[in-house]
Amino acid sequence: MTLQTAARTDQLVVVDRIERSTSVLEFVLERADGSRLPDWAPGAHIDVVLPSGKIRQYSLCGDRWAPHQYRIAVQRDDGGTGGSMEIHDKVQLGDVVSFGGPRNNFRLAPATQYRFIAGGIGITAVLPMIEQAERLRLEWQLLYLGKTADRMAYRNLAEQYPNRVTMHTSADNGRTSIRQWLGALPEDTMVYACGPEAMLEALPEQCPEELPPQFLRTERFTNTLAEATVSSEPYEIVLDRSGRVIHAPGTTPVTQVLAEAGVDVITSCAKGVCGTCEVEVVEGEIDHRDAILDDDERAANTCMFPCVSRALSKRLVLDL
Repeated sequence: MTLQTAARTDQLVVVDRIERSTSVLEFVLERADGSRLPDWAPGAHIDVVLPSGKIRQYSLCGDRWAPHQYRIAVQRDDGGTGGSMEIHDKVQLGDVVSFGGPRNNFRLAPATQYRFIAGGIGITAVLPMIEQAERLRLEWQLLYLGKTADRMAYRNLAEQYPNRVTMHTSADNGRTSIRQWLGALPEDTMVYACGPEAMLEALPEQCPEELPPQFLRTERFTNTLAEATVSSEPYEIVLDRSGRVIHAPGTTPVTQVLAEAGVDVITSCAKGVCGTCEVEVVEGEIDHRDAILDDDERAANTCMFPCVSRALSKRLVLDL
């Protein structure tokens, strides 16, 4: 088994490449036969298999009601792991790419009002949410943060919605106060944020004290929890459907332990951010290291993402 395996083996053709900023390219993707693509909702992403075989996750940023087309936008990061540079340099008009998904760990929950906070390329996850709020004629506001205006791929939003969009560039104006921008939030207002880790880490302290934690939703590009020190205590994994017992070292990812035992679990990011490898937990206490579950979901211990999470208990029973 290969751990980094896309959940779907499907192919798309690049029908357009649009330069949205000095560092962001938008890719328009369709099936070669023009057939309908899987439905999706705001907050969804797909896995894209690059020419090298690397798999990267990108938010769907187009019109969810366009059933034959997906749009993704990729910000070039010369200091990253190489995925963004490869897609910028190697994926050209007419090329075929494989994809997995879509999946959604950042769903837009019903609310009477929304406040969206987007940092840099995090705007891509928010764009379909704005479109949804507009269609439903709901009140919304966007705080769009970037270093310089020329790097902000969708800066035209400020012209399109002048009374709803606040743009802030740190190079010209320094840091902004998210708390001041949020102000006193009306009841039943959901806050959605996507952007750099530093922004998201500071966000809870920037929100009004009266905002319930469940009304703040974030999506991360990275997962610092996955890099933290893990327990070295061994435990046993029980496959509930067969009763098979597999012994696991405390420092080895569950997906690796299962793969070495010949058990197939589909994974993609291997960082606890994409959600591909989710499995149901029948019994056991989990050391959750993903960047997907909220506090209530972690406490419930009903599912886990085994690419990064492990057992705290001596026995872990999985629905496998």
